[in-house]
Amino acid sequence: MTLNRRDLLRAAGAAGALGAVWPLSAGLSPAQAREAAEALGADYDPAPFTLGVASGDPQPSSVLLWTRLAPEPLAAEQDLPEIVEVRWTVATDPALRRVVARGTVAASATLGHSVHVPVHGLTPGRTYWYAFKALGRTSRVGRTRTAPSGPVSKVRFAAANCQAFHDGFYAAHRGIARENVDFVVHLGDYIYEHGQVGGVPADHVRDHEGGAVFTVADYRRRHALYKGDASLREAHAAHPWFLTWDDHEVVNDYSGTGGGAPFLQRRAAAYQAWYENMPHRDGASGDGALPDPVIHRRRGWGGLLELTVLDLRSYRSAQNLKDGTILGAEQKAWLKQGISKAPDAWHVWANSIMLSQLRGRPGGSYMFTDQWDGFLAERREVLGHVHSSGLEDLVVVTGDWHSAFVDDLRPDFDDTSSPVVGTEFTAHSVTSGAYSASWNATNGPLMGAANPHLKYFEGNRYGYDVYEVTPERFSAHMRVIGDLRDPASPVTTLTTFHVDRGKAGSYEDPATKNSPAQYRRD
Repeated sequence: MTLNRRDLLRAAGAAGALGAVWPLSAGLSPAQAREAAEALGADYDPAPFTLGVASGDPQPSSVLLWTRLAPEPLAAEQDLPEIVEVRWTVATDPALRRVVARGTVAASATLGHSVHVPVHGLTPGRTYWYAFKALGRTSRVGRTRTAPSGPVSKVRFAAANCQAFHDGFYAAHRGIARENVDFVVHLGDYIYEHGQVGGVPADHVRDHEGGAVFTVADYRRRHALYKGDASLREAHAAHPWFLTWDDHEVVNDYSGTGGGAPFLQRRAAAYQAWYENMPHRDGASGDGALPDPVIHRRRGWGGLLELTVLDLRSYRSAQNLKDGTILGAEQKAWLKQGISKAPDAWHVWANSIMLSQLRGRPGGSYMFTDQWDGFLAERREVLGHVHSSGLEDLVVVTGDWHSAFVDDLRPDFDDTSSPVVGTEFTAHSVTSGAYSASWNATNGPLMGAANPHLKYFEGNRYGYDVYEVTPERFSAHMRVIGDLRDPASPVTTLTTFHVDRGKAGSYEDPATKNSPAQYRRD
């Protein structure tokens, strides 16, 4: 019988007994917290590498390796020395016999005993295996890959987003772990900061009441709970990841440049814990200073694909201002310069929130101005620059919506004669709750009528996307799972869309065009 994690928590909340089942409730010892997590289907790797291993930001001769020592993953403080020496090894075989790099790094309590090792001198376009050793124990073996430096005939990568632990198992990550992909892009909402009161998300109560998180210790424990899903650890160990974030890594709908001292303290705590728990290559000096992660970056993959990772939280102003910004001045200048000097390649933007305009009904207002719809002038400026610069072959991959969309991108979405300058694929969520089937059935056609650039909407399923890129075509395969209650739920392909090189706009593959959807433009 499958365990319905979401319904169990909601039932406990409704009965006023959430503290008895929520692993992060006050008064629980680390062992009791772990027992509660395991009752919800969590498990962990052997100590001290309970949270697994990961790699990220692959480049032609370098990759970032990560782990974090947490013998008691759900403890507020780890019973470890201030400094722990951690050995790392990289090899060309899974048994780690053909070693090509090794070293030792200090894991400090200041950064949660996390380890971030930038390994250099590697061969481009090659698969490697790696592991860590500390306190007499060895971690699981992870697999990673460097970016190629010369021409390649194909790139395959996966995109995932929105993985609320309380909403179900990560069967989507189990699917990603088994995909033959070069890398993974995570588009944000890796954790959710809010709590559950009577089964309803709430941000006004502390974590010890089943509520929200505020301190570094709170955020560390929340990350550790999420990594208690074995499929997430498996996906991290299987492929290198590129990462951006959205709002729930800190707090719902936040602006990185707003708020008083309490919010700034909370944001700093969230950013630190995020860095401690992610395979993120930061510009930190390595002197033990607290991180202030820089997310946006541009990376190439064999001359075939240029990946631009955007940060749409840290530098944004408030929404709906005439001169508002979602990118911030420095990141916008960097993005526009990249557009102007773009190489002849597919251009993929990793974008955490929807870029396309989305009206709820014909003649209606914008549905969610926390998206780019709340920053109209800057969106017109950026997409207008795409058009005026002559950039071709732009594909934007997006998360956040808990549903799948396919949109044409135009500098002016209200003018159907405005040129199509690219395609946006918004992926299903891993687990985070979508709108109801009845809402989707009613509103899918309304959104289609209100947004002439919208080609496809499907909101009843969960999963991830796999993108297959060749010199001639960009293909988006929408993978979906069968049941959030089943950690081994099978994965199927719901539908596939294609974009042809040199021709803006997408089209659905004829073989999957009869798949279920709440809206598709004929």
